[in-house]
Parts: sequence; C-alpha cells; structure tokens
Amino acid sequence: MATDYAQLTENLLRFYNFSNQVVLFVGAAGRQLLDPSCGARKLIAIDQNAEGLAELAAHVAERGLGTSLEVLAAKFEEVACSADVVYFEFCLHEMGDPQQALTHAKSLARDIVVFDHSPGSEWIFYGAEEDAVLHSAQTMKRFGVRRQKTHHTEQRFADYAELYAKVSPQGPTAIERIERFRDGKNILIPMSYELNLL
Repeated sequence: MATDYAQLTENLLRFYNFSNQVVLFVGAAGRQLLDPSCGARKLIAIDQNAEGLAELAAHVAERGLGTSLEVLAAKFEEVACSADVVYFEFCLHEMGDPQQALTHAKSLARDIVVFDHSPGSEWIFYGAEEDAVLHSAQTMKRFGVRRQKTHHTEQRFADYAELYAKVSPQGPTAIERIERFRDGKNILIPMSYELNLL
C-alpha cells in the first residue's frame, strides 16, 4: 500500500460532515477516500472514466450501503444537477482551468470541499505535478478559502519497481526524478495534503 488511505478518509470525514447531504463527487473513479457509507443522502459520482464508475457502483452494491448512488460519466463542466456540496478528490489540480471548475461548482452547491496535494509536498515533486498543484492552490486562495487543514503522511514503496509503477504514468520528468531510488528498498517519500472548504 502506497499510503494510509484509511487515515486520509478519517481526516476527510473529520473535516466535513457529509451526512444527509446531496454530494457531487468529482474524480470518483479513482481510489475513493469519500466512503459511500458516509451517510450522504445522495452521492452523485462524476468522472470521465466510465469503467471506474462502474466499479464504484458494484462496490456500493456488494456492500449493501445505504447511500443512494448515481454515476455520471461526464466532464464536470457538463454537469448541471444541483447539490449541497461539490467534493473534488485529488483532481482539481488536474483540471485545465481550476477557476472555471470552482465557479461552476459554486453555481451548483453552497459548499465546495477540495481534497488535494499541498504545494511544496515532496511527493508531488517526484510525481512532476508541482506546477499544477501550486496553480490550483493559488486559484483556491483567490476564490476564497473558508477553512483549511493540512496533514502529513508518507508514500511507501517496497522497492523501485513499485514506485516506478505508481509515477511512470506522469511521464519522463517523473521517471527521471525517481532515478535516485533505483536501488532502494522500503522507500518512504513525505507527502503533504490539504482539505479546503470554499
């Protein structure tokens, strides 16, 4: 396991109460930190990855969770349904125009929760995402952050091969940056992440 996902989920649920809320869950086809058992009245899972959304729906059905789940395979900018909160899970920095995404989110819900990497996190350097994360963070600051909480953890890998498998989709810069770990075992890379309420 790369990091303690249970701890990330716990930090999320301590930060914001999703109970009895209608939630637009953006970036839902990845590893979900917002557990569908969070008590939301309705969870609308949004992602362009239809296969990942199908896996989420199957997971919810298998566990018999009480949350009403709807999946939308679409770009977030195309979503028009209203909700109580829009929740971005480690995806705002990947969007071409974070300002546009936040403006659209505010037109759909009263609250916006963003769970993402912190600028300056060592982990995002190795993932070659530092510019995108900084841009996203600056956009949120201009947009207006009502509350913020920063946490620290580690990304852990048994060896270089496991680390390579994780970061290689990020491209040649990321691969070049992890070269220093080529002969490493039990690799630990510090990771900082933030929860923001807008």
